[in-house]
Amino acid sequence: MAVLLRLGVLCGGQGGRALLLRSPVVRPAYASAFLQDQPTPGWRGTQHIHLSPSCHSGSKPASLHWTSERVVSIVLLSLFPAGYLNPCSAVDYSLAAALSLHSYWGIGQVITDYVHGDTLPKAAKAALLAVSALTFAGLCYFNYHDVGLCRAVAMLWEL
Repeated sequence: MAVLLRLGVLCGGQGGRALLLRSPVVRPAYASAFLQDQPTPGWRGTQHIHLSPSCHSGSKPASLHWTSERVVSIVLLSLFPAGYLNPCSAVDYSLAAALSLHSYWGIGQVITDYVHGDTLPKAAKAALLAVSALTFAGLCYFNYHDVGLCRAVAMLWEL
């Protein structure tokens, strides 16, 4: 563990002087107590790292949401070849639903991570819901009144 080495050992091989102190960079007692989230005698700071939070360990809805995001991603990966090999309305509507849901969840995470404040995140999520609903409605309209998503992509490839 290079962190626990003395700076003098690193500089002493070339005959140079230690740049800072000749004490360990990180003392092992402080490092192990920090990782175990236990107070160390002589520690003056505050420790806020918890390796296994017990308050979120039984979060069933978050786990189901994470699993459903992965399922939708796998469904999308399987729908692309299915749409190429067998373009039909069932694949078109499945693609419309999966693409809309996948983009809604993805952009929702971007909003959660980067939009801060009291009212701005609520407005952004409401706008995202409206845009996602319109996207799904537009894709369904295109599937019903035109050639469908799969045949439209095939027509683009023929250009």
